[in-house]
Formats: sequence, C-alpha cells, structure tokens
Amino acid sequence: MIAVCGIASETPIARVTAALDDLGLPYTVLHQRRFLELPFELEATGTGVRGRLTADSGTVDCAEVTGIYARLMDWRRLPEARHPDEDVLQRCRAWHEALSSWIEVAPGRVMNRAAASASNASKPHQAQLIRRTGFLVPETLVTNDPELVHDFGERHGELVYKSISCQRSVVHALDREATARLPLIRSCPVQFQQRVRGTNIRVHTVGDEVFATRITTDRVDYRYAHHDGGRAELSPWQPPDDLAHRCLRLADALGLDLAGIDLMLTDDGDVYCFEVNPSPAFTYFESHTGQPIARAIALALR
Repeated sequence: MIAVCGIASETPIARVTAALDDLGLPYTVLHQRRFLELPFELEATGTGVRGRLTADSGTVDCAEVTGIYARLMDWRRLPEARHPDEDVLQRCRAWHEALSSWIEVAPGRVMNRAAASASNASKPHQAQLIRRTGFLVPETLVTNDPELVHDFGERHGELVYKSISCQRSVVHALDREATARLPLIRSCPVQFQQRVRGTNIRVHTVGDEVFATRITTDRVDYRYAHHDGGRAELSPWQPPDDLAHRCLRLADALGLDLAGIDLMLTDDGDVYCFEVNPSPAFTYFESHTGQPIARAIALALR
C-alpha cells in the first residue's frame, strides 16, 4: 500500500495518483483539508510505531504502507485553519502533527522526510553541502550592508539576488533600479550571488533514475519568463553519465529519494549547482517534455 499525503487536487499529487491508477498499484490518499473526516491514530513505543489511518479507501494499518509521497502544505495556511472554533484548530494541529511524525519514522521509501528536506530551509547552508559533492556554487554574499554589496559586485561583476529561505521567490538581476533600492536591505539580509551565464538544466532524480530538462530562456529566472513577455523553451536532455551520477550522489547525500536539482552549464564546460528542491513541482517539466516523472515516482514507491 502506498500513501499519498497532501492536497489531492494539487497537480503533482494528482499526477502521482493518476500514475498509480494506470499502474494498478494500491494506494490511499490522506487529504490535508479533510482532517475532520479522516482520523489518524499513532502510537510510538520502545519497539516501533503503530497506528491506523482513515481514507476514502477505508482504514489502513500503517504497517501495511510500503511507500509515502508527501507534499504537505503548511497546515496553518489551510482555509480550515482559519476556523473560529478552537476545537477544530486543535484537531487540525494534532492531525498534522501525527501525520508528520509518522512520515518521519515510517519504514520504506518516503519522498521526502522533513529531516532530509531541511537543508533547503537555508540556501547558504545547502550550498555548502552541494559544494562537498563536487559541484561548483556561485560566489555568494548574505548581508544587510549595501556597501558590502557594492564591494562584492566590484569583485564579481554581474549579480543576482534571491531569497535565503525555502520560500519561493523570483531571482532578479541586480540592475540599476534594484541597486538604487539597496538601502532597504538594512532591515532584512538578502542573498546576492555572482551571475553565472550559460544553459539552465533542471534534473529530477527519482530513486536511481535521472530526468534532465534543458531550458532555453532570455530571462534570469525562466520559471517566470512568460510573466513579462520573455520566453522559456523546455526540452528533454540526456546528461553525460558522470553528471547524472553526480546528481544521484548529491540527492543521496541529502537523503532525498526525490529531488529537483537546478544546474547551469557554462560555455566553458563548468557545472554550477544553484539549489536542490526536496519537493519539486515536477509537473511543469513533465508537461513540457513528456518525461514520465510521475510514473517513476509511483514505481519507486512500490
């Protein structure tokens, strides 16, 4: 039995469940927003963890679950968490705490445990882990001092800036307009990096499989290229064996059975790694390239 945890209508969740249906694999869905209808019981003892979960398919013994795909939204942001009834909020919190605890200790393959995903909560910290596996990492400065940013730019040329945490943000070039706003960073440290030019590559690792996508774009952040009239063209790409193996080693070093790895291939043949996403929105790439990523996830969870 495979457990799929999250918002059932979210595209990655829906793609994985569709793949499980196509493959005829047994699964159950734990809908975050239906915590009142789907009780979850968990007991931790000195010899292990046991419990039962309720889903549309019926009651399932946690011991029968062999694989978990978890893509959980912060429960505090759920519409149901805005309920004025304190009892509802307590039940919401308790349900998610039980579910999260089970995901952390459940045997079998889990995509992904919170402990393994934690490195993405601090991109500077994760960059140090990435560097240890042999990838190049852009020169980086995290500061709230505008003068240090000017000095950093004089040494490294073009700069970009991005969020430090795991919260999604648009990567921007530090152009003249953004430079004029630098005094604002005194209130909040910002991450600045040397701009690396080349070809964007997104690599998804699923277990021991690798799916790589080449992105041709005229914007700094290809994910948002169409928002301002830019272009982003995605196509499947076959990485050299050594690069594919390095990506698998990186995912393994971070403890991730599923990962989205952002690379840049320079014209000189260097490979930079920007970050590793432990909960990648793989459907964007799957839709543009036809790569069977959801199917690979389903098969890996058997």
